[in-house]
Amino acid sequence: MEFKLKDFKTDVNVTRMANIHYFEFVKKYHTFEDRHPFRELVYVDSGSIRVDSDGFKGTLYSKQLLIHKSGETHSLSCFENSAPNVIIIGFECDCEKLDIFSEKASVLSSEQIKLLTDVIREGRTVFMPPYDVPNIKDMKKREDFPFGADQMLKQKFETFLIELIRSADTPEENENYVTNDSKTEEIYNYITSNYSEKIRLDDLCFLFGTNKTTICKNFKAMYGDTVVDYLNKLRIKQAKRLMRESDLNLTQLSSRVGFTSIHYFSKMFKLLENQSPSEYMKTIKSKLDM
Repeated sequence: MEFKLKDFKTDVNVTRMANIHYFEFVKKYHTFEDRHPFRELVYVDSGSIRVDSDGFKGTLYSKQLLIHKSGETHSLSCFENSAPNVIIIGFECDCEKLDIFSEKASVLSSEQIKLLTDVIREGRTVFMPPYDVPNIKDMKKREDFPFGADQMLKQKFETFLIELIRSADTPEENENYVTNDSKTEEIYNYITSNYSEKIRLDDLCFLFGTNKTTICKNFKAMYGDTVVDYLNKLRIKQAKRLMRESDLNLTQLSSRVGFTSIHYFSKMFKLLENQSPSEYMKTIKSKLDM
């Protein structure tokens, strides 16, 4: 008797991708109405935006997502006091189950956010920068991306969309979702909420009843960064947001996000962003003006 090979059923098939953006908008920024023959995912990483589309009119808050249908008219605008970070991905996919995400904002779980972050990271190995200039009609692919990166991007994005659809089909399971290491997630949430305060590993060990070795190992495994690296990246990210939506000077700004020294803040900003704080503001405004 011969072996019987079975075919795979493909429920979610992303056939093409137009762009994969990560925007750092300034306050009061807005787009004009747009429509195109492919879906568009809009996810607010931080802050909030106003969305006006055929399927949804309202505010999209931090950690919330919409997916505009193909051919749907849509635009977005930033509030007077908000400079949000927004992910936008244009893609082709004929799975009708994605249509429900065009009419209602969905809150992503920590696991779904991690999957989406992996998509963005893989996307940058495939697509060339800039990733933050609006209305690019032809985002170029790299000619020398790593072996399998194109396929990996497709598979990671499809995995994210499948998990998104499953959570919508079984919302009660999604609400009760618990990660494999809930204590590490609690530490992550604590740091995220208290980044502007003084945070030391010793304090985290005391607050969460664990030790430095366990914290460092598990945090790195779950989030890809050490606690210190994540904290510095988060502080710089929030500093960039404040630079775009407030009139604080650099001394006030560095203190607001938890840095005790303006010099360390400037050094860390240059290390992570490859430019000084003042150069960053000039760059971001010129890109959005384009």
